[in-house]
Amino acid sequence: MDLGLKDRVYVVTGATRGLGHATARELVADGAKVVLTGRDEKRVADAAAALGPNAAGVAVDNADADAAARLVEAARQRFGGFDGILISVGGPAPGFVADNTDEQWRSAFESVFLGAVRLARAAAAELEAGGVIGFVLSGSVHEPIPGLTISNALRPGLAGFAKSISDELGPRGIRVVGLLPARIDTDRVRELDGLSADPEATRAAHESRIPLRRYGLPEEFGRTAAFLLSPAASYLTGIMVPVDGGMRHGF
Repeated sequence: MDLGLKDRVYVVTGATRGLGHATARELVADGAKVVLTGRDEKRVADAAAALGPNAAGVAVDNADADAAARLVEAARQRFGGFDGILISVGGPAPGFVADNTDEQWRSAFESVFLGAVRLARAAAAELEAGGVIGFVLSGSVHEPIPGLTISNALRPGLAGFAKSISDELGPRGIRVVGLLPARIDTDRVRELDGLSADPEATRAAHESRIPLRRYGLPEEFGRTAAFLLSPAASYLTGIMVPVDGGMRHGF
């Protein structure tokens, strides 16, 4: 199936590793051009180099007020266009309600929530019909995850924001989609499993609750994201797509 990605230009944030990098890799493999971001300059350069000439890296922090404008400009200067953005942000600090400090809440709000809102607003102002804004969120949009109180508070709010702007941008032909990963085998998920006294038992317990009985692979998430960002998904907007092996048991 031709997804129609050839020579389309996307920005993918948080793409030096994990889900963002997996998506950037799949986009490039299908012919797209990608500006990928992260906070560490060397990691950004290395990640872009690994993807070849159709990838360029820009070191930015999503919390910076000028990040959005810089990234759109980088896409236009490097590849001559801008067709969409996938907003992927590293998870905020884990912890229960008594664990997290005001500073952790403030930092997470700036990067996870407000930074994503700024990126989406900037993209919406620049995109034309056929453009797309994607959000990497979490299964916590539907059901809180124990020990991730900050994430549980912020991700559903972003889902609501995404749904709102999908209604606003639809008449202009701009789509808005969200992805809800659960147990994808990334550094972040392995880190969370590692917080338990027995990481292997924790992983086995999670796998037992997943109908496919395994964690997802980053490339499985990346392929789903690439499809949703592509012209092949041209009639999909305002939706939240679980990428979870069936872990969410509701409709």
